[in-house]
Amino acid sequence: MKKILFLLLFVNAYVFAQQTVKVDLRNPNTTIYSHLYFLQPDSYNASKAALTIRGIPKKEAITKAIKIKEILDGKGLVVDFSEVPTDPNYLDTISASLNSIEKLKNQYVPFPDRLPEIYVEKIGSRWYYSKETIKSIDEIYKNTFPWEFKWLQKHYPSFFDEKVKEVHLWKPIGILILIAFSFLLYYILIPIIFYILKKIQTLFIKDKTYQSSFDLLREIARILVLIIILYIIEKLLPSLQLFKINNFLFLALDIAQTVFWVYFFFKIIKLLILNYINFSKKTHSKLNEQLAPILNKLLMGFIVLIGFLKILTLFGVDPATVMAGASIGGIAIAFAAQDSVKNLIGTINIFMDQPFRLGDWVVIGGVEGMVVKVGLRSTRVRAADTSISQIPNSKVSEMEINNMGLRLYRRYSTELGIRYDTPPELIEAFVQGIREIIIAHPDTRSESYNVEFTEFGDSALKILVNVFFKKLDWGDEQSSKHMLHIAIVKLAAALGVDFAFPSSTLMIEQLPGQESLALKYNINEKDINSSIKAVLKEFEEIDHTVDTNASSLPD
Repeated sequence: MKKILFLLLFVNAYVFAQQTVKVDLRNPNTTIYSHLYFLQPDSYNASKAALTIRGIPKKEAITKAIKIKEILDGKGLVVDFSEVPTDPNYLDTISASLNSIEKLKNQYVPFPDRLPEIYVEKIGSRWYYSKETIKSIDEIYKNTFPWEFKWLQKHYPSFFDEKVKEVHLWKPIGILILIAFSFLLYYILIPIIFYILKKIQTLFIKDKTYQSSFDLLREIARILVLIIILYIIEKLLPSLQLFKINNFLFLALDIAQTVFWVYFFFKIIKLLILNYINFSKKTHSKLNEQLAPILNKLLMGFIVLIGFLKILTLFGVDPATVMAGASIGGIAIAFAAQDSVKNLIGTINIFMDQPFRLGDWVVIGGVEGMVVKVGLRSTRVRAADTSISQIPNSKVSEMEINNMGLRLYRRYSTELGIRYDTPPELIEAFVQGIREIIIAHPDTRSESYNVEFTEFGDSALKILVNVFFKKLDWGDEQSSKHMLHIAIVKLAAALGVDFAFPSSTLMIEQLPGQESLALKYNINEKDINSSIKAVLKEFEEIDHTVDTNASSLPD
């Protein structure tokens, strides 16, 4: 009798406990709470949980209610009831950007980003799971649990029921199998992906320069395989039914995927930059090679920013808030670093217009020298005294640039001053000899030069020498000048022509017993011609190969 009484009291207490929480469908919060509450182990009542679904038979509603709960558990989605609205007339304002105000619906989506197909809606005065949710729940369940554990549990119930310290034995075994499968897949897929990447690259790059990127392609293949394995684990993880632990596991998987994707794009950028450098070497444009590190920094910075914003969204930060914050932050940074922004724009203009190349001799404003580097913020110019001038790119893009490196030829003009008492015959011979030296010079334009007696100076007769050198490098020009000057000096010595210098001469020609002070010149035409020929023969026999590295300006 006592046992029967105790049983009745237990049943009444149980019934009372079950009645403390009733099925409440007044708003989204109470509907979702009722559904999940009555599927918990301590308060399990599938019939009451199924009341949140309408329009289908009770047995089918129970099955679908259970599937919804298993899908949430499998994906590691935990409902935060403090965020679920309690307004009976709640409108889905999240869809405001997609619909007009008139088309807003009485519906609530608990997980709009990860599970938008499951949501509740208001029907009459109560809230139920939507008709679309009921229609798609079987397909969602199938996609969430690709491994048919139900079939295994049905045929091997004893194995699936076996526990060790309250843990089902099949779950750790399943985890070990998944880990072993991942390692096996890793070593199988790497050579396959690497082979595919090589084939893809050879479609775009026909020469053998692509071979230098094989190591990089192998790294990209490894990263791709890791990303594929992470997606497979994410797909199969719900089948292990780890429930609440899945929430942390999925977060870790999402973070790992984001990191690997960032690393993948790093390697892709590095591969593209490497191929771009190889292409630039063919164009012989040093400025294009200088663009490579700048593009590398900009693109990698952009990828890091995108990855950082993605990780913020994984921790629950609203994407719209992230984008708004990024926009506001970008504006604030732009105002705080206006000069840097100007320099960046100037850098873009320089690489688009390409007013000079590395190694060109330029005059930018008041700075003259060789361009040695074009950076993200400034351009460096090395002057003739080897000092470095650093000019902000914002100013470079606005200044007048005289690029001597783009000249077809290097023009060189000088004046030679010879003594006033030089006979006309020797002047003519000296001028003709210089002309022939220019013609014989391997680095001058023989069809374009000027050598003329042009002016009577204060202390000398002025002979203009105007030539054009073929070599554009500054060091080569100095070597060419050296060869020309030495030949002219030898010619003057052979002819007996003296170079003048500022002086005043007092000549007394009629002192008794003294000879005239006037210089005596050899103006014999035969001797003059033989002197010129001797100088030219010597000039033509000189080895004109000059080590320009010694005379070139250091980089």
